[in-house]
Amino acid sequence: MSDKDDDPDGEAGVITATKPQTKRPPLYKVLLLNDDYTPMEFVVLVLERFFGLNHAQSVEIMLTVHKKGVAVVGVFAFEIAETKVAQVMDFARRNQHPLQCTMEKE
Repeated sequence: MSDKDDDPDGEAGVITATKPQTKRPPLYKVLLLNDDYTPMEFVVLVLERFFGLNHAQSVEIMLTVHKKGVAVVGVFAFEIAETKVAQVMDFARRNQHPLQCTMEKE
């Protein structure tokens, strides 16, 4: 009696391995909040320096923050978002501006 007789499909001993599904990490929005004291030029500088935006994009986002009170600056993985918020907050404090930058889960 051979192995072929034991398995009518002829697939004796075949093992199929399933790959574990990896989930994408959650993303976080980085937000800039408006205040009455931080100069618009400083906000543009922050957007160019820490978010790699060009001048036109920076001005557009700065105006959104100014008019609506808040704007999404970018969407990142947790560690990157956390780092950007810390960098912006530290830079604003060192330059004596009350600019607020936060993050929230998307």
